[in-house]
Amino acid sequence: MGAGIRILAAFLAALAAAAGVAAQLRTDYYAAVCPDLESIVRDAVSKKVQDQPVAVGATIRLFFHDCFVEGCDASVILVSTGNDTAEKDHPSNLSLAGDGFDTVIQAKAAVDAVPACANQVSCADILALATRDVIALAGGPSYAVELGRLDGLVSLSTNVDGKLPPPSFNLDQLTALFAANNLSQADMIALSAAHTVGLGHCSTFADRIQPASVDPTMNATYAADLQAACPAGVDPNIALQLDPVTPQAFDNQYFVNLVNGRGLLTSDQVLYSDARSQPTVVNWAQNATDFELAFADAMVRLGRVGVKTDPSQGNIRRDCAFLNN
Repeated sequence: MGAGIRILAAFLAALAAAAGVAAQLRTDYYAAVCPDLESIVRDAVSKKVQDQPVAVGATIRLFFHDCFVEGCDASVILVSTGNDTAEKDHPSNLSLAGDGFDTVIQAKAAVDAVPACANQVSCADILALATRDVIALAGGPSYAVELGRLDGLVSLSTNVDGKLPPPSFNLDQLTALFAANNLSQADMIALSAAHTVGLGHCSTFADRIQPASVDPTMNATYAADLQAACPAGVDPNIALQLDPVTPQAFDNQYFVNLVNGRGLLTSDQVLYSDARSQPTVVNWAQNATDFELAFADAMVRLGRVGVKTDPSQGNIRRDCAFLNN
């Protein structure tokens, strides 16, 4: 069986499994118990973003890292306890910014401050809503968020292994990983545009800017700028804007950057340098509306990944960082 057929088979299997999940989630899931849920979350998220604009990229990344490991169940927010090392302490998650976690914590507190809503809304659903809201606040598309997820009961660092795409992935590797999560190649390309906001540490692209062997797919001027900002021996905490042109705006500039050789990570630039995905990148670089529609659809599908709706699989956490006693 060829690689393409295997990827298609995995995608179709995941698609069938997800059909039932989608049927159990509803946009009006909390209408009876917490009718003002969305405005409560939106107000809390808006305040957070006003105070810390970096919360936009941090919250989106938190949602992605949550959904790709054990599904969208807020397991990435749980802290390590005793002998159990949680997902958030896996090396791939140590760079998750605290402002993403705090966005969820602030929104949860705002929801629980309303008596009728207290302990009625899952952290997983609050994270899904907050992600939609930070995207909209940054100028990106808004979309209806399906609700009804339960919070997961397990968070283990070992579960993260092999579940998140490293910045070195090529198109086939990216496509296969997303297919395993019921997401198509087009979904993957759209979701990669979350890198229109946020930061990347020097270590994630250092191999592309080595003076003796600069990645030939990178714009030479951009490479020189990166070399100046990330010299050998640079502080490992230094991070640069993923989108150097409109770093605070959620827009299609990400794709324009790729066309111009200004993708920061290998896994970004490969979307243009690989002839199979290049037409989609070019289309979305030229058509912001097409991109926004595709991105909104992909976010809805991302929000269905591995969702837990059975009480045997999850519950509603009173504190997002800790399992209920």
